Amino acid sequence: MKPFTTLTAIVAPFEQPNIDTNQLCPTRFNKVPRGPKYAQVLFHDLRFNADGSEKEFILNAAPYNKAGIIVADRNFGCGSSRESAVYSLYEFGIRCVIAPSFGDIFANNCGKNGLLPVVLPAAAAAEIRRQLRDQVGATIAVDLAAQTVTDVAGTRHHFEIHPVRKKCLLEGLDDVDRTRQYQSAIVAFEAAYKAERGWLYHDMR
Repeated sequence: MKPFTTLTAIVAPFEQPNIDTNQLCPTRFNKVPRGPKYAQVLFHDLRFNADGSEKEFILNAAPYNKAGIIVADRNFGCGSSRESAVYSLYEFGIRCVIAPSFGDIFANNCGKNGLLPVVLPAAAAAEIRRQLRDQVGATIAVDLAAQTVTDVAGTRHHFEIHPVRKKCLLEGLDDVDRTRQYQSAIVAFEAAYKAERGWLYHDMR
């Protein structure tokens, strides 16, 4: 997993609340193998007509088609637990989503895939979206180590994050990588367990 440390990027503002995972990745795409194709999956039914032509949608228009951050309203990523919703954001190029609240499973899936979910108060998120409407194509900066978002006006907003999630994102650790950090302890435990309970491992043939 690619580490997340700092990010300065173009930001797409989303005003509507309750953006669900079926909008992010429609159900029929759930079994698509992870890879670049997921960039087209993101908001597919809102971005494309049946013939593949583009609809009028924020992520289809420059400069938002190069966005690396989304600032949204409440309850972003609600709905089903599909991890493919995060794949679609990541492969499009989104590395951070800022919102007043998230679907819990979606937020956990983000952390496991190198995408940072940032919770800011609703008023702060709304103010950043207002700034972005006034300055189309503006960038903001996210610093995970400092746990800050610096908005268009230069104001720094502090955010909270679980220390384990923070460590994993900073170091680029998914669940498997994090488990491997304890490999020596796991091997030692297994050896001691087998020595103490050898009868469990006795070949009865």
